Amino acid sequence: MVLDVAWMAVPLADMPALAQAAESIGFAGAWTSETQHDPFLPLALAAEHTQRLSLGTAVAIAFARSPLTLAHTAWDLAAHSRGRFILGLGTQIKAHIERRFGLPWPESPVAQLREQVLAIRAIWRAWQSGERLNFRGERYKLTLMTPFFDPGPIADPAIPIYLSGVNLGLARLAGEVADGFHVHPFHTAAYLREIVRPALLTGRAGTAFSAPPSVSATVFTITAPAERDSVRQQIAFYGSTPSYRSVLAHHGWAELGERLSALAARGRWAEMPAMIGDDQLSVFALEAPLAELGPALRERYGGLLDRVTLYRPFRPGETDAAWGRLIQDL
Repeated sequence: MVLDVAWMAVPLADMPALAQAAESIGFAGAWTSETQHDPFLPLALAAEHTQRLSLGTAVAIAFARSPLTLAHTAWDLAAHSRGRFILGLGTQIKAHIERRFGLPWPESPVAQLREQVLAIRAIWRAWQSGERLNFRGERYKLTLMTPFFDPGPIADPAIPIYLSGVNLGLARLAGEVADGFHVHPFHTAAYLREIVRPALLTGRAGTAFSAPPSVSATVFTITAPAERDSVRQQIAFYGSTPSYRSVLAHHGWAELGERLSALAARGRWAEMPAMIGDDQLSVFALEAPLAELGPALRERYGGLLDRVTLYRPFRPGETDAAWGRLIQDL
């Protein structure tokens, strides 16, 4: 198990110093998200100012882009980082694709994401080998790649693709076509053990992959009592999303998800955190002082996760020694 860092809502001007600090402390990798900023641009700066840190998206929204757009961006970042880039893709949910990105929601998100991954890899093969591009799927038909648009081969063409998700369909798909799986922060150890990992292995069966998919997750942590309220708020927010209700249902809390959704629909956000009781808090979040998180993470996630990111900001110069101890512990 290794520790990664996540960058959210970070201005581009801050990226060189943040990346250098993360690498110097010993983080294994860094992830950017598609929230308030583009997920790819910061990684170009991070690659330029680091030597070892793996760099990936957790996640870029697949349905907001064509396979060719994703292929070009990933190809350039893989070359610029000398093979350290990981393309992490997620579907988002219907409301965001339709109302935030202004694009149609696919009839089958799993089928479309599968085709996108296969199309991206077909494009990469064509660029690396010089063979004719000839990908024909139900949604994407890619048959034109003239020399003017072909970037040509790179030194590190085996770009890992991670998929993200909560439910069985995307977990199985990750096992089938991806190198890794980003587990949503809204998870529990029991859900990982009993639902996610078996689905990944089911998807992997019979494929040409020589190893199981790497499993990465962002973990809610509470390192001081004052943090409990903010973590309750985040758990309540995710729990109100109908697409994520399967995690609650796995623990017998389906009714809680329905109540949270009802409050969210009415805009009664302030009432939602109080609905997350201590039982829910203890399974969705890990509570321990930052200096003691290492053993607690190993106990809860040993054998379940390969890469861990804490759902908390990393600010260079603040608690650097504790971060370093946690990295060593893992």
